[in-house]
Amino acid sequence: MYKIFEKIEIIKEAILPKKVFINKEITDSIICSFYCNSCLSKTQFIIEPFKAGFPFYEIYFEEKVLSDKEILINRIASVTSKFALNYGAYTVNNLPTLYFGMDCNSCGLTHIVVFSYGEKQPGLEICQISGVWSFRKSKSSTYLK
Repeated sequence: MYKIFEKIEIIKEAILPKKVFINKEITDSIICSFYCNSCLSKTQFIIEPFKAGFPFYEIYFEEKVLSDKEILINRIASVTSKFALNYGAYTVNNLPTLYFGMDCNSCGLTHIVVFSYGEKQPGLEICQISGVWSFRKSKSSTYLK
């Protein structure tokens, strides 16, 4: 897992078998997987609540990594409702939203994972993965791992 610092271009959304985890499914950690867009191999990753990920606003702040348009066109996140704006302008399911970069275990293709985690209503904790997208560095910049 790594932070993405510079401009990227989204290539394609990867296949993610399961996107929503509720209550007991998210006690210690969530084991997820996706299928790489390049080699179709299954890559596993773990989300540990309150430990995994970086604040999503870093992605769209001053459009340093992704533009608002790219976020909405690729359905990476939605415009936050006015009742949850303290979580940022764009969120997944109006909950605190996080991201991280990771590479395919087989071919090394770069991917970005975007997810939210929090209490949706009393007694309902939810982790919702918006998706996993392959990306490449923008021609005008590089990214750091």
